[in-house]
Amino acid sequence: MHSRVEKIYKNLEEEIDLIYIENGSCPDINFLYLTEAESGIFEGCVALAYPDSVEIVVSLLEEESAKKTGKKMYVFKKREERKEILKKMLNVDKIGINAKNFSYEAYRKLKEITKAEIVDVSGALSKARLVKEKDEIEKIKKACNIVSEVCEEIKSYIKEGIKEYELSAELTYLMMKKGATEPSFTNICSFGENAAEPHYTAGDRVLKKGDYVLLDFGARYRRYISDITRTFVYGKAEEKQREIYETVKKAQEIGFENLKAGVKGGDVHNAVENFINSTKYKGRFIHALGHSIGL
Repeated sequence: MHSRVEKIYKNLEEEIDLIYIENGSCPDINFLYLTEAESGIFEGCVALAYPDSVEIVVSLLEEESAKKTGKKMYVFKKREERKEILKKMLNVDKIGINAKNFSYEAYRKLKEITKAEIVDVSGALSKARLVKEKDEIEKIKKACNIVSEVCEEIKSYIKEGIKEYELSAELTYLMMKKGATEPSFTNICSFGENAAEPHYTAGDRVLKKGDYVLLDFGARYRRYISDITRTFVYGKAEEKQREIYETVKKAQEIGFENLKAGVKGGDVHNAVENFINSTKYKGRFIHALGHSIGL
């Protein structure tokens, strides 16, 4: 049995005939999870997950990428052909969809080609994806190793006069040179006062002595991502900068101490937040402690 499908169906709250995952103009990452496709965009394509298999309704444009998955395929060239294929395949009683990533327009069009009852299975999809398989872990490890190595190498590029977007470009180049497909997300590369903006990107700010250099970036490797943040001080750190550094370092250590199997992520976050709130920086922990990674 297809192990990913098996995990999803075990988490369902009610019986269904199949799961319908449409990769529309808003991509659904669950399409990639189910098909295990490592290349291709698959816009307008559909993954149909049955209790024991996954089939793909795929455009002629993406046929070659779909072949690599080894899944059974139904190839269409025009929209009308796609519609007729799906009409036949969706002649069932109950269909599950990922409502969290399903537009009203997509729902309306789905109702035009099937009389089946449509239910939300987004919870079952999320639970299945939380527990990674061995091959997923290996890909994530590779993505993590790439950014760890880049973190060490990027230090030699941090020089007075460099601009944020120039350092950001070096991050991307180094990641891809080490095997990344692309960055996980737009690099955050900020100097000085810009480091106070959590989701800044990279502008033309020039680096000068005493500046913070905040780098938040990740590598995508065979669809799976990593995410790392490092903050440096260019030149000699001032007393306040050292104080902030020590506070964050202690908070990180508390996080590691509380991070154990069976513990809720929220409890670890609270332990860190409580520590920071016991210092002069009370109320300044404005971000979640962490988040999941994967596809």
